[in-house]
Amino acid sequence: MPPVKPMLAKSVAKIPPGMQYEAKWDGFRAIVFRDGDEVELGSRTGKPLTRYFPELVEALRERLPERCVVDGEIVIARDGHLDFDALTERIHPADSRVRTLAERTPASFVAFDLLALADESLLDVPLTDRRKLLVRALHNVTPPVHVAPATTDVDVAQGWFEQYEGAGLDGVVAKPLDLRYRQDERAMFKIKHERTADVVVAGYRLHKSGPVVGSLLLGLYDAQGALQHVGVSAAFSMKRRAELVEELEPLRMEDVSGHPWAAWADEAAHASARLPGAPSRWTGKKDLSWVPLRPERVAEVAYDHMENGQRFRHTARFRRWRPDRDPESCTFAQLEEPVRYDLAEILGGP
Repeated sequence: MPPVKPMLAKSVAKIPPGMQYEAKWDGFRAIVFRDGDEVELGSRTGKPLTRYFPELVEALRERLPERCVVDGEIVIARDGHLDFDALTERIHPADSRVRTLAERTPASFVAFDLLALADESLLDVPLTDRRKLLVRALHNVTPPVHVAPATTDVDVAQGWFEQYEGAGLDGVVAKPLDLRYRQDERAMFKIKHERTADVVVAGYRLHKSGPVVGSLLLGLYDAQGALQHVGVSAAFSMKRRAELVEELEPLRMEDVSGHPWAAWADEAAHASARLPGAPSRWTGKKDLSWVPLRPERVAEVAYDHMENGQRFRHTARFRRWRPDRDPESCTFAQLEEPVRYDLAEILGGP
């Protein structure tokens, strides 16, 4: 019965040998519970996702075994590429909007683990046996339900790591072959791409604990010369957060007028979803106010990949200040674009 907390992965630099390998899907982690006509989608945080994906609930009811618990990922694909933006749009309070988007951008479910079947819990069953049971139980599923490809060949996994990024996936997951399902533990390994970029620091948000930096707001200049908000960098010690307030004080602006992101105060401008004041769909009451800075400071950050070529998919990692770089030189042109790869080639595979 829900909730079940998903097993997690810790980051490592290289693909370890002697394991089962799968692609790392860029979507919403979900554990599906089916008992006859009842279907529930549980998120990683425990919040139910069921109401946001009515088309997927129906598809899972038709395709999964009558009584089972399946671990996997909810994804949305457009033009052969995963689209995380379209996925986040589904987290909407209006049922009418959710149903409109369900028709316009239907979701898919990629299953990669089986936690229960009929009356039997499989949490203490080794991964290799759970994988066999998963493939057997879902051998005849059809889209939008898929079984994630898996291999024990490390060379194949390395090929996936290099190719699949072009379809919007963000790395490889390695799982020990004898691994039991360990809820909420980082018992697996994830290998993700890492690149660096020089970005403009144009503001910051305060930390929830007090008047120190919570996250730096990062920007890049587009082809039209506009500074676009592309993400945040937030992993700092408390001592460093206090130091950053002092370092950035000379750049602090008294008000937002004249700042490239001044339009964030206009609610209508939030439709772009690229402004630092845009409300979160997950935590609508969260305070997203920020401190504007003159866009004169450049930092080098590490990132794994871009979402739709517009912003960092995950929190960027601060590396160093770049006083030798001119802010106007920090453009999207510096970013490495992965070679395109058709998602159908992955989901249609064995």
